[in-house]
Amino acid sequence: MIRGSRSTSVAERFVRLGAIAAAALAALLSGIAIAERSPNIVFILADDLGWRDLGCYGSTFYETPNLDRLAAEGARFTQAYAACPVCSPTRASILTGRYPARLGTTDWFGAPQPDGVERHWTRDKPLLPAPYLDQLPLEEITIAELLRDAGYATFFAGKWHLGGPGYYPENQGFDINVGGHERGSPPGGYFSPYKNPKLKDGPDGEHLPDRLAREMAQFIQTHADRPFLAYLSLYSVHTPLQAPVNLEAKYESRRDPAVTEDQRWGQEGDRKVRRVQDHATYAAMVEAMDAAVGKVLDALDAANVADRTVVIFTSDNGGLSTSEGHATSNLPLRAGKGWLYEGGIREPLIVRWPEAIAAGTTIDTPVSSIDFYPTLVEIAQLNVSNPDVLDGNSLVPALRGQPLPPRALYWHYPHYGNQGGSPGAAIRVGPMKLIEFYEDDRVELYDLSSDIGEQYDLSKERANDAAALRNSLRAWQGRIGARFPTKKPQSVSAP
Repeated sequence: MIRGSRSTSVAERFVRLGAIAAAALAALLSGIAIAERSPNIVFILADDLGWRDLGCYGSTFYETPNLDRLAAEGARFTQAYAACPVCSPTRASILTGRYPARLGTTDWFGAPQPDGVERHWTRDKPLLPAPYLDQLPLEEITIAELLRDAGYATFFAGKWHLGGPGYYPENQGFDINVGGHERGSPPGGYFSPYKNPKLKDGPDGEHLPDRLAREMAQFIQTHADRPFLAYLSLYSVHTPLQAPVNLEAKYESRRDPAVTEDQRWGQEGDRKVRRVQDHATYAAMVEAMDAAVGKVLDALDAANVADRTVVIFTSDNGGLSTSEGHATSNLPLRAGKGWLYEGGIREPLIVRWPEAIAAGTTIDTPVSSIDFYPTLVEIAQLNVSNPDVLDGNSLVPALRGQPLPPRALYWHYPHYGNQGGSPGAAIRVGPMKLIEFYEDDRVELYDLSSDIGEQYDLSKERANDAAALRNSLRAWQGRIGARFPTKKPQSVSAP
């Protein structure tokens, strides 16, 4: 198991620290108080929420009035992506602005390393997964560290899943940590007692999303007089599938009895895939998550800081559709969490910034979770001048109604997903997306402008395009030092 490896050179760290010092010095010399020039930042991250799980993204079964209102007041991105189809790597990309493959954090933290596969359900698979780092390296300068060192108060609540003791939120730039530890799902479930070493139990039956939102609201109230980064990383809507009984009953009564099992289920590889959004417990979890977001938005209004606060809402990977309860359908997108198809990586993304964004804006430009770091740097008016330390681009021009330069987006997932996906990688350039599958050394090519559901593989009829994209993908993997799965020795195969 790989632990504590340096993914950032000493020279690069000095460059990044120098950029921080330069930004702080520039602010000091300008004589402008940070409280007067920098907006607050509220970042809300859902867990396992699918692209079509909000009303404003087309769901007709789930109710999300608060997030729908947020979208109406700001910008809704239609082609926003997570940097990985599972959680920890995407979370690392948000905090660092770097691709998981560059960091070495390519799988969810706790997944088996190559030397543990013989004890895992993947032991009969033909490939050994690549080794990966199982904590966010302390050498990385997170966006929380950057903002804290520039004068922001920093707060984290909810799911961390980026490392254990010594790698918790308080070790990565957050002044306050409520609930963030190494586990990827709530250890005691969604109701108190929580069994969380970083979260005191509430009254028996207290609901976790509401508790985290109240903690966030209290932080906003007590820090309204200075700029803050408030990061709400909801455990919702990750398993276990649990919700208040009254909400479950509400959605149970709304299920269409005319939907047949043949209509409800399809097939993706060797897994069945949900095709209809009608899971009552999951729907109740989505509504409870939305209510928590509403509590945070209300806190901004009550503290009279909403007009100078940037609010960002997104998810860490696609909706869970092919295993572990088959909670949601991502149609028209294909597959879900754990897969490199669109259902596994395309996310809802809503940004409200009253100073810059016209209400009701829709942005169709493809963007990625690696873009949040440079976006927040620009919003906070800091100056990280060395482009080599970041993989992402600032989204501020797009938020202000200007075009973003064209670029390729990449994914590298050299692991077997619990949800049925296999080791692979992907690249998107314009509307064209290529997926490479490592088990059988093949590719699939899709034109997303006409085939959002990835049903028509064009790799044979457009072989030149497929070859060019595959070469670009491999060149990128070489530049960032990506790790690959290996052929499994016979001794590690089936016991």
